[in-house]
Amino acid sequence: MASSYTTSFGIEKIGSGEQSGAWGDTTNHNIDILDRIASYKSVGLSGTTHTLTVREASPGSGTENLQDGMYRVIKFTGALGANNTVTVAPNTTSAFFIIINATTDSGSSGPYSVILSQGSGANITVTNGKSAVVYMDGAGSGAAVVNALSDLQIATLTASGDITASGTLNALGDTAASDKAAIGYTAALGIIVTGQGSTNDITLVNDADATVIAVPTGTTNVDIVGVATAATFEPDGDTAAGDNAAIGYTAAEGLILTGQGSTNDVTIKNDADADVIEIPTGTVNVTAAGTLGVTGLITASAGVAATGNVTATGTVEPAGDTAAGDNAAIGYTAAEGLILTGQGSTNDVTIKNDADADVIEIPTGTTNVTVAGSFTGGKIILAATDTDTSNTGSVTIDFSAHQNFVLTLTGSVTLANPSTEAVGQAGVFVFIQDGTGSRTLSLGTDYESPASGGITLSTAANAVDVVPYFVKASGSIQLGAPQLAFG
Repeated sequence: MASSYTTSFGIEKIGSGEQSGAWGDTTNHNIDILDRIASYKSVGLSGTTHTLTVREASPGSGTENLQDGMYRVIKFTGALGANNTVTVAPNTTSAFFIIINATTDSGSSGPYSVILSQGSGANITVTNGKSAVVYMDGAGSGAAVVNALSDLQIATLTASGDITASGTLNALGDTAASDKAAIGYTAALGIIVTGQGSTNDITLVNDADATVIAVPTGTTNVDIVGVATAATFEPDGDTAAGDNAAIGYTAAEGLILTGQGSTNDVTIKNDADADVIEIPTGTVNVTAAGTLGVTGLITASAGVAATGNVTATGTVEPAGDTAAGDNAAIGYTAAEGLILTGQGSTNDVTIKNDADADVIEIPTGTTNVTVAGSFTGGKIILAATDTDTSNTGSVTIDFSAHQNFVLTLTGSVTLANPSTEAVGQAGVFVFIQDGTGSRTLSLGTDYESPASGGITLSTAANAVDVVPYFVKASGSIQLGAPQLAFG
């Protein structure tokens, strides 16, 4: 009867009456396999795939039949440029491994993982620098690799180093009153931390071992030694009139601050301990000592939410745009600066003097500004100027967009009748001949020239002529005598 071999490691079982005089060699080979099963091996990886053979597919009788996969502890080394998939063969071998991923990065975007596979079943990924205990179920083509320490159950865990969890740390069960220190969890209470029999049930200390947060034993109080910083602080419940100092919250009123029995119900100070905002006890008045900045609207008197006085000795800085539906609003954006609007009235904005007479008006729905009296500029007033460098054929001037017009003629031009001129508008045309010159100017019927003689321009290349204009009436744009050949 010929020799047979164990399924997982290929240990040779000598057939009855076989290998007379050769038992020693076969036994020694088997002992070498057993020695590997209890030993460690460093295996170098390269590329993206590697086959880790546990036993030969067809072991030879009386031969060594030794493979790297027979070692139980395997440290993978080598410089990788991508994740490496290690396939354990054959797929019928049931074996376990302690795997160490000690590979290095070959210079790309690593370090990289080792992916353990046996068949089409589940794989296990061992990230760089980590270790894992796994076993292969040897189920053939559908074989899976399983994490042997998944759902690990132990009575007590003591770690001399760090405990790192990529998932969650689940502490189960309530903590008894007699527990000296415990972490627990219940569905009703969530995570529970307790330290019984000490001055504090919980004490959080900083890296200098100084107390930062303390929960005194037998109380529900929390003592914060330093500054408490929170993205959101949500107090619950109204504050009673007898509370000396309290922060509360109701859905109807929002945040509530109160300091009963003092000069002010609320006093807000700056870092120099100077009063910034005060609400005197028994009143609804608010006094701001310095600048008052708000992100929305400050509204008072009829129509807005101030039941008392808003007093500011500095400036009021509104923030945010104003909606088209706002009846009257002050806003601010970085792009537009201060915004004044009064929707639904004759004027969006009306500025009056101390006799209540209109001085400046911006009629609703327009971009016009009307000044009731004289307008004085401190230095200069710049009108919008059109500088069109290509004009030929029929040209229609937009008087609503510009006051002055600098037009380079690239062909003979006819000024077509416009529809945007405003009575009283005045300015100049500057006509520039291009490098060819001899471009002529013709006029639509709305343009009137001295003695109806038209406008004759300079003909030299690059010549510059200036023609003043005044809008006498709609359809009557009076042109002055041209000033020719500026140089």
